[in-house]
Amino acid sequence: MEQPTEKFTTPLSLVVDVVLLVLFFAYLFSVLKSHVPSGNPKMITLWAALAASCLTGVFWLALQMFRVVFRAYRAANK
Repeated sequence: MEQPTEKFTTPLSLVVDVVLLVLFFAYLFSVLKSHVPSGNPKMITLWAALAASCLTGVFWLALQMFRVVFRAYRAANK
Protein backbone atom coordinates (compact mmCIF):
# COMPACT_ATOMS: atom_id res chain seq x y z
CA MET A 1 0.00 0.00 0.00
CA GLU A 2 1.09 3.59 0.54
CA GLN A 3 4.32 4.21 2.34
CA PRO A 4 4.20 6.81 5.10
CA THR A 5 5.92 9.95 3.93
CA GLU A 6 8.34 11.76 6.19
CA LYS A 7 7.79 15.47 6.69
CA PHE A 8 10.94 17.42 5.98
CA THR A 9 9.60 20.87 6.79
CA THR A 10 9.33 21.68 10.46
CA PRO A 11 8.30 24.92 12.15
CA LEU A 12 11.91 25.43 13.23
CA SER A 13 13.20 25.07 9.67
CA LEU A 14 10.62 27.61 8.49
CA VAL A 15 11.73 30.09 11.16
CA VAL A 16 15.39 29.56 10.23
CA ASP A 17 14.52 30.11 6.55
CA VAL A 18 12.66 33.34 7.27
CA VAL A 19 15.47 34.69 9.45
CA LEU A 20 18.13 33.82 6.86
CA LEU A 21 16.08 35.33 4.04
CA VAL A 22 15.40 38.57 5.91
CA LEU A 23 19.08 38.94 6.81
CA PHE A 24 20.16 38.17 3.24
CA PHE A 25 17.63 40.64 1.82
CA ALA A 26 18.69 43.39 4.23
CA TYR A 27 22.36 42.85 3.41
CA LEU A 28 21.81 42.89 -0.35
CA PHE A 29 19.47 45.87 -0.12
CA SER A 30 22.14 47.87 1.71
CA VAL A 31 24.79 46.87 -0.83
CA LEU A 32 22.63 47.49 -3.90
CA LYS A 33 21.43 50.95 -2.84
CA SER A 34 24.82 52.39 -3.72
CA HIS A 35 24.76 50.74 -7.16
CA VAL A 36 21.49 52.24 -8.46
CA PRO A 37 22.30 55.00 -10.96
CA SER A 38 19.72 57.56 -9.84
CA GLY A 39 19.47 60.66 -7.71
CA ASN A 40 15.88 60.07 -6.67
CA PRO A 41 15.74 58.33 -3.25
CA LYS A 42 12.42 56.63 -4.09
CA MET A 43 13.85 55.10 -7.27
CA ILE A 44 16.98 54.02 -5.45
CA THR A 45 14.87 52.25 -2.82
CA LEU A 46 12.54 50.70 -5.41
CA TRP A 47 15.23 49.26 -7.67
CA ALA A 48 17.46 48.13 -4.81
CA ALA A 49 14.49 46.33 -3.24
CA LEU A 50 13.48 44.70 -6.54
CA ALA A 51 17.00 43.50 -7.24
CA ALA A 52 17.47 42.28 -3.67
CA SER A 53 14.17 40.38 -3.80
CA CYS A 54 15.19 38.55 -6.98
CA LEU A 55 18.55 37.61 -5.50
CA THR A 56 16.88 36.55 -2.26
CA GLY A 57 14.65 34.21 -4.27
CA VAL A 58 17.74 32.64 -5.82
CA PHE A 59 19.26 32.32 -2.34
CA TRP A 60 16.10 30.56 -1.12
CA LEU A 61 16.29 28.07 -4.00
CA ALA A 62 19.98 27.42 -3.28
CA LEU A 63 19.18 26.89 0.40
CA GLN A 64 16.47 24.35 -0.42
CA MET A 65 18.75 22.50 -2.85
CA PHE A 66 21.51 22.41 -0.22
CA ARG A 67 19.09 20.87 2.29
CA VAL A 68 17.98 18.17 -0.14
CA VAL A 69 21.54 17.27 -1.12
CA PHE A 70 22.72 17.27 2.49
CA ARG A 71 19.80 15.04 3.52
CA ALA A 72 20.63 12.59 0.72
CA TYR A 73 24.30 12.67 1.70
CA ARG A 74 23.48 11.83 5.33
CA ALA A 75 21.10 9.05 4.23
CA ALA A 76 23.78 7.54 1.97
CA ASN A 77 26.29 7.46 4.80
CA LYS A 78 23.95 5.57 7.16
